[in-house]
Amino acid sequence: MSQNTIQRRKSRKVKVGKLFIGGDAPIPIQSMTTTDTTDVKSTVEQIHGLEEIGCDIIRVSAPTMDAAKALKEIKENISIPLVVDIHFDYRIALEAVKYVDKLRINPGNIGNTDKVQQVVKACRDMQVPMRIGVNLGSLERDLYEKYGYAPEAMVESAMRHVKILEDLDFYDTIVSLKASDVPRMIKAYRLFAEKTDYPLHLGVTEAGSKIPGAIKSSMGMGMLLSEGIGDTIRVSLSEDPKEEVKVGKLILRSLGLRNDGVQITSCPTCARTHIDVIKIVEELENETEKIKKPIHVAVMGCAVNGPGESRKADLGIVGAPGSHVLYKNGQIVKRINDSEIKEVLLKEINEIANGD
Repeated sequence: MSQNTIQRRKSRKVKVGKLFIGGDAPIPIQSMTTTDTTDVKSTVEQIHGLEEIGCDIIRVSAPTMDAAKALKEIKENISIPLVVDIHFDYRIALEAVKYVDKLRINPGNIGNTDKVQQVVKACRDMQVPMRIGVNLGSLERDLYEKYGYAPEAMVESAMRHVKILEDLDFYDTIVSLKASDVPRMIKAYRLFAEKTDYPLHLGVTEAGSKIPGAIKSSMGMGMLLSEGIGDTIRVSLSEDPKEEVKVGKLILRSLGLRNDGVQITSCPTCARTHIDVIKIVEELENETEKIKKPIHVAVMGCAVNGPGESRKADLGIVGAPGSHVLYKNGQIVKRINDSEIKEVLLKEINEIANGD
């Protein structure tokens, strides 16, 4: 298993429900529902499904007052922190803040000083933090005219919103500076990270469909996380939100920043392969995605790298002519046939998962 040697940037801790973001707190994975928020049943069902596979914080959108009021029942039926996304209407924010664990809102976009003060007071009274979310595609006009689509524009926009809150003595703030362009996104976060100690929510916004979006997100967030920048993440895909959570887990695991669930080491296959590695890995990933206990499984097609990888894993299978070799805790335990591989591996995985 990888060991984390990343020195994280020093940031303040902000409490979000039962979790913390920033400081030395683990980096939580966020996702966002795709349901109509007023459809409480469907929204809660989707949240439960995301939580099962490792989502730590969930965000919903509240574009209407009815959606804001539905948050009460949603919150009562889930166990992970609930974040609401509000744009422009301070009245929706005042209703939503009664029920949620964090407000995603840009204070400069909700009206005059009195309206902002009302929202800030409500957040302070309810002990609800805010996330300022700056996106490259929705910059203020004057900043666009000054910088164009430059990272510096995002940073200045974020600092404006931060100052509004600081002038009202509010500091329970998390900041994101998202762009669909990876280099600009990286530079914006680096610049902002140098200026403040606010915790940072990382994301490559509008990253695209499953594979392109996963690659862009991995490159952008991976580079920043490897530098110690980033306190929570969301992978934005034009896909089922479960895929966002899966990619997020893999990003954190690959950097040694998360160690939970079934992690599979597998070979890319070649002419030496004696088992159907691709099929086995796909089936194992699908059938073990809800397991929380850290379990390392090696699925290797032949004896070239197979024994070494399997000895390092909790459980391993190495393809061989005739029958295949099963490893457990670094030792060979038995040989199995093609038809037994999936059944035996799942049985062993479940035994480890359910053990002490």
